[in-house]
Amino acid sequence: MRSAIGMLGVGLVLLGFHGMAEAEPAKSPRAIIEMTAGKIVVELYNKDAPATVANFIKLAKSGFYDGLNFHRVVPGFVVQGGDPRGDGSGGPGYTIKDEVNARKHTTGAVAMAKTALPNSAGSQFYITLAPQPALDRGYTVFGQVLEGMEIVQRIKQGDAMRKVTIVEAAR
Repeated sequence: MRSAIGMLGVGLVLLGFHGMAEAEPAKSPRAIIEMTAGKIVVELYNKDAPATVANFIKLAKSGFYDGLNFHRVVPGFVVQGGDPRGDGSGGPGYTIKDEVNARKHTTGAVAMAKTALPNSAGSQFYITLAPQPALDRGYTVFGQVLEGMEIVQRIKQGDAMRKVTIVEAAR
C-alpha cells in the first residue's frame, strides 16, 4: 500500500513538472487565429522563412487578416484564406520572395499561396488538412498548427478569421 501511494506521489510530481514545461514561453513566435468555433495556434518558423514570417506578422499586427474569410476549402487537401477580395485573386498590394525550405507539408502545415509564377505570394496562406508531399519544395512552409487542428478540419468556405494576433517569442 505504501509503495502504491509512493508511486502515485511520484506520478503527480512528474505531471506537475510536465505542466510547468508547457507553461514555458514560446521559443518561436506564434499566431493565434480566432475563429467562431475556437482558436488555432500556429508556430511560426522564423528561422526557415524569416521574411515570410515577418510579412505575416506585419499583416497580422496591422489587422489585415481580421474579418477575412477562408475562400478556398478542398476537403482532404487545404483551407486557404488571407485574400481581401475573398475570391482568391487579391493580396496586400505587393509580393514577397519565395523562401522554399526543407519543411514538409504535413497535416497542419501553414504555407504561402501563390500563382504559378515565382515570388508571387503576398498575404494568402493555406493550411494542409492531410500530408501533401507533392507540394514540398514548391511553396514556402512558414508554420505549423500546434493547437486547434480540429477547428481547421471543420472550416467551411466563407468562414471568417475573427482576429489574428501574434505572440512574440521569448528572448
